[in-house]
Amino acid sequence: MSDPALGLLMLALIVVVIMMGFATAFTLMGLGMFFGFIAFYDPSQNWTQNRVFDLMVQRTYGAMTNDVLISIPLFVLMGYVMERGALVDKMFYSIQLAFRRVPASLAVATLIVCTFWGIASGLVGAVVVLMGVIAFNPMLRAGYDVKLASGVITAGGTLGILIPPSVMIIVYAAVAGQSVVKLYAAAMFPGFFLAFLYLVYVIGWALINPKIAPTLPEEQTRVKVPAWITKFETLYSPNMLVALLKALASPAQAKTLEIDGRPMTYGAVVKNFIIALVPFLITAVTLSTVWWYVVIHQQAGAASGPVEGLQQLGSSVATPEATPAEKGPDFQFYLWFGISAAVLLLWNARSYWRMNGERFEVLKLLTSSVMPLGILTVIVLAVILFGITTATESAAVGAAGAFILAFHARTLDWKRTKEAVFLTAKTTAMVCWLFVGSALFSAVFAILGGQALLESWVLSLNMTPVQFMILSQAIIFVLGWPLEWTEIIIIFVPIFLPMLKHFGIDPILWGTLVFVNLQAAFLSPPVAMSAFYLKGVAPKHVTLNQIFAGMMPYMLIVILCMVIMYLWPGMTLWLPNYLYGG
Repeated sequence: MSDPALGLLMLALIVVVIMMGFATAFTLMGLGMFFGFIAFYDPSQNWTQNRVFDLMVQRTYGAMTNDVLISIPLFVLMGYVMERGALVDKMFYSIQLAFRRVPASLAVATLIVCTFWGIASGLVGAVVVLMGVIAFNPMLRAGYDVKLASGVITAGGTLGILIPPSVMIIVYAAVAGQSVVKLYAAAMFPGFFLAFLYLVYVIGWALINPKIAPTLPEEQTRVKVPAWITKFETLYSPNMLVALLKALASPAQAKTLEIDGRPMTYGAVVKNFIIALVPFLITAVTLSTVWWYVVIHQQAGAASGPVEGLQQLGSSVATPEATPAEKGPDFQFYLWFGISAAVLLLWNARSYWRMNGERFEVLKLLTSSVMPLGILTVIVLAVILFGITTATESAAVGAAGAFILAFHARTLDWKRTKEAVFLTAKTTAMVCWLFVGSALFSAVFAILGGQALLESWVLSLNMTPVQFMILSQAIIFVLGWPLEWTEIIIIFVPIFLPMLKHFGIDPILWGTLVFVNLQAAFLSPPVAMSAFYLKGVAPKHVTLNQIFAGMMPYMLIVILCMVIMYLWPGMTLWLPNYLYGG
């Protein structure tokens, strides 16, 4: 058998052996050692002199000195601390109350919490199990269809591996030699867009067939308003914002009220007034930050750059073409920014116009449950995307912030801390061994000529870039049925990477399509890990087939999202090109 044929046999064996249930990392190393020994075999030398042993040492050292991998244990620790700290229960309750008038409100709240919690933790198994415990039984008790309830949790729980910060993106960056921050920026919009498509599907299905998601009874949607808020409305105004403004002007009347048995102080009025302004403050800070960074910061950076210095010195050096960041925003940015600002301001005005006691209490719940975690997540992402810190430094900030939030909530004891650290070490060890095994496997595969054989075969087909894109993504989609994302990223993605340059395909765009594509790997039987995670915490009457049936529509939504991403590549490439240049 020729060496290239041995390489193809090696590739086929890895799929078969993994499907048989053997550990992926050690299977990669074992096959790499076996076929590498054959590739380097020299009858004139002792078997101990075989160069496969040197190759193993070199590849192991190379994998362990990869700086990109340092951020993995820190991001994983951040996720496990949040998961063990049980910070999500109150969040689900408050978001459910906020969306209680929306069709399929429990399913919508589940998707939103899955998306938000997935961003914060990045752990698919933890999010699916946690939301299975918190949301699955309430949906079933409310009469929700089993397929709807299971599909929402399994599909929503996988978003954490797509939306940054994500371990999968870090692994791809290490394999493909791409920038982690550029990949984070590229995956941002597609990740939220996929979550939006999930929401549209759930609400649309509930509107078409209300029986799958019955309206919740009044007792489950009623907000418990404290007595002092009711008296406060009676004393000042039915609109809480107006009432608080009047209380600030005449605090003497407010002192006649009691909060938890104590007279209301002026400080309590100020505190509640600030809470009432949370939507406005969030909108104002967001719009101001975007405007400052895009318009003022970028143009100031361009004005003080080296190009201007060369022009002042009269240098004859050719002026390089300005990057998108240096050129500044065009008219479309100002147009869309103005429209977005107007919509947000009108939405805020509407919420303040209807700010009664119930809405104010929901706002307080959202502020106390979502805001701390939201601020931490935004900080972690912002410092990466704006280039303030590296991904590793940002991961360290996130892990420290997770500990602070958990300790503040008094939900993280010594036992749970040990569990979080142990699970972090376990997950990190798995990823590191996978990299060692894949490095050895891919090297032997290339030495045998398997990589060159596949490349020559693909190039002989004379495909267009579109055809190659469809073929590569279709192969990855099919591989997602028997394999997990780790095997696909580490074993099969490197086979396609060298061909991207020939077809003129941006590895950032292609990689982001792979990230979305691999959402299906968690939703496709027989190795649909999300289904097994949910089955472990689901009631006994819920079968695995029902969970599988609930996941199937979301696989079609994943394909739709990929088609839209390819037809409109700006969704993926605009943000990294703007932040870091074309």
